[in-house]
Amino acid sequence: MEFDVIIIGSGPGGYVAAIRAAQLGLNTAVIEKYNTFGGTCLNVGCIPSKALLQSSEKFHDAHKGFAKHGIEVGELKLDLAAMMGRKTDVVKGLTDGIAYLFKKNKITGFTGVGKLLGDGKVEVAGEETQVLTGKHIIIATGSKPVELPFLPFGEHIVSSTGALAFDKVPEHLLVVGGGVIGLELGSVWARLGAKVTVVEFLDRILPPMDKAVSKEMKKVLTRQGMKFHLSTGVTGAEVKDGKVHVTAKDKKDKELSFEVDKVLVSVGRRPYTEGLGLENAGITPDKHGFIQVDNHWSTGAPGIYAIGDVIGGLMLAHKAEDEGIALAEQLAGKAGHLNYDAIPNIVYTWPEVACVGKTEEELKEAEVPYNTGQFPFRANSRARCADVTDGFVKILAHAETDRVLGVHIVAANASELIAEAVLAMEYSASAEDVARTVHGHPTLSEAVRQAALGVDNRIIQM
Repeated sequence: MEFDVIIIGSGPGGYVAAIRAAQLGLNTAVIEKYNTFGGTCLNVGCIPSKALLQSSEKFHDAHKGFAKHGIEVGELKLDLAAMMGRKTDVVKGLTDGIAYLFKKNKITGFTGVGKLLGDGKVEVAGEETQVLTGKHIIIATGSKPVELPFLPFGEHIVSSTGALAFDKVPEHLLVVGGGVIGLELGSVWARLGAKVTVVEFLDRILPPMDKAVSKEMKKVLTRQGMKFHLSTGVTGAEVKDGKVHVTAKDKKDKELSFEVDKVLVSVGRRPYTEGLGLENAGITPDKHGFIQVDNHWSTGAPGIYAIGDVIGGLMLAHKAEDEGIALAEQLAGKAGHLNYDAIPNIVYTWPEVACVGKTEEELKEAEVPYNTGQFPFRANSRARCADVTDGFVKILAHAETDRVLGVHIVAANASELIAEAVLAMEYSASAEDVARTVHGHPTLSEAVRQAALGVDNRIIQM
């Protein structure tokens, strides 16, 4: 069978690229090794985790927050099976939606493992083996959790996939890694009643983010009950009598030990390229396993491209989606482009974290002159009314041009608030442009404006 475009992988990068390519008139096929479309994000990543975050947040609010608002409830009871059932329904609804969109756009889906054969050919090994021919081939196979040799995945030591499917709330959950996934899933189980301990090898949580964000989130999450051991590395673990006995060592070589019910290992993800047949196409990954591409996502092999987690960079669903759209437009003869400096990074804890652009540390290291404006949500009227006063908005702007270089938000609904900052950076706006934009009152978004005013030391609301 011959196609204009063959895409290996149906995650956010793959399925979005397929839909856009089909919209542009290209005969498109997608190969997915699992029975449902959507990849890691929809099946065992972004979507199920956000469903559980939302459910656990409601449970926690009813347990801890309602009384402040004069709402009294009786004894709360957690029905974890029902909560997991809702998560499954959300996932099914969205994966079914992708199948519908494939049908609507006349995209041909194949279930099986895709393998490059060279010369524009791709083998699909499913119930039967078939060979497809494509003018353009897009690798969008994504990534999978890093497994540490001394913490092998099993019943008690799990990856993010396992932590989405516990059949009961663990009494004590140890999270190895203080990054996005560890904090999100740690938050889920902490809200539902687990004791959660986070062990992070570096000296702060959320290491790539602005230090002000890391400091604030550690303070807030500690207040919520999570415990942190920073500058500490896990050295081993043994499962005995249904418990995991974990050993660790801090930067002073002090030995630590933990007896826990479950261990979540969240120390990063690695590209998924096993069995892909890269060698048949003359493609050699880098030392970390990522496929190297140029500015047009070409691998250098004729007609073969790659997008998403498998090429590295920010390993985010929305980054993969926009790469897929831009590449599909290029293949159709249009001018597809993606501004990597304006991609938001979001953590769906409570409060949420959302950032775009440079951190203050990066600007200092690059010796870029900058001004800072920061505004706390405890001074925001809407935050006071809603009792969501944790966090701040921090804006970094060039000291000479006033162009916005970075925005960092810790707040309720930060994931929504960051869109204004992304738009500002996409259009090279100045802090003054944001400051002069009228924001509704009372809204959380007013904090963004006040931070922009703060760049010029003229904050109004307090």
